[in-house]
Amino acid sequence: MTQSIPLYQQIKQHILVRIESGEYPLHQQIPPEQELAGQFKVSRMTAHKAIRDLVQEGYLMRRAGLGTFVTEPKAESPLADISNIADEVRSRGHEYSNSVIVLEAMRANEEVALHMGMRLNSRVFHSVMVHKENGAPIQVEERFVHPTLAPGYLQCDFGQQTPNAYLVEHCPLSDLEHIVEARMAPANIGDWLQISPDSPCLLVTRRTWSLHQLVSFARLWHPGDKYKLRSTLKLG
Repeated sequence: MTQSIPLYQQIKQHILVRIESGEYPLHQQIPPEQELAGQFKVSRMTAHKAIRDLVQEGYLMRRAGLGTFVTEPKAESPLADISNIADEVRSRGHEYSNSVIVLEAMRANEEVALHMGMRLNSRVFHSVMVHKENGAPIQVEERFVHPTLAPGYLQCDFGQQTPNAYLVEHCPLSDLEHIVEARMAPANIGDWLQISPDSPCLLVTRRTWSLHQLVSFARLWHPGDKYKLRSTLKLG
C-alpha cells in the first residue's frame, strides 16, 4: 500500500473504486471490517474508520445485524446558501427534469399572507413543482411569489429555467431565512415524491428578500432517506 496516503484512506479508495466500477453494485454487501483489516494488514479500528467515513458520506449504509451495504448517495443542498437544484443535479453527472403541477395567481390565505407580509386576500403567484434526478423525484417545491416584484413569473417556462434561477436573475438576493423540520409526508406530497404515506421528510421553509423586500416564500419537501442538507461555517 502507498505509505504517503493514510491507511484508512487507502481502504476507502479501494471500496470506492469497486463501487464506481460496478464490482460492488447498489445494495450489495461489502466485506466485513475484520476481512478488510486482514486484507490490508491493518487494525480493525482503521478499517472501521474507512467504512464509517463512507457511511457518513452516503456511499454505504449499515444494517443492524446484517452488515454494510452499498447505497445510493443522497442528494445534497447547501443550507446557508441558495443554489439552483438543476445545477446541483447536473454537477453530480445526473439528468435534471421537473414536472409543473400548479402555476397560477391566487388570493393569499391567512398563512400565506402572514409569511409574505401582505394583506389577507392579496394577489400572489403560486407554483408547485416536482424536481427530479434521473427521473426520480427528489424535491416538491411549493412557492408563493410577490407579483409586483416578479411580474413575469407566471409566463416563465420552468422546463427551461427553475423558479430559483428566474428569481435570482430578476430579484438579486439580499436576505435569506431557512427553517428545517422533520415532518411526515402529507398524502399529496407522498404521491408526488413516490413514497409511502407518512414517510419521514425533510421540510425546508425558505423566505427570500431582494433589496430588503420580501419576494418569495417556499416550502421544499425532500424524502428523508434520499436527501441531506449541508452547512459550512468559517470561524475566526
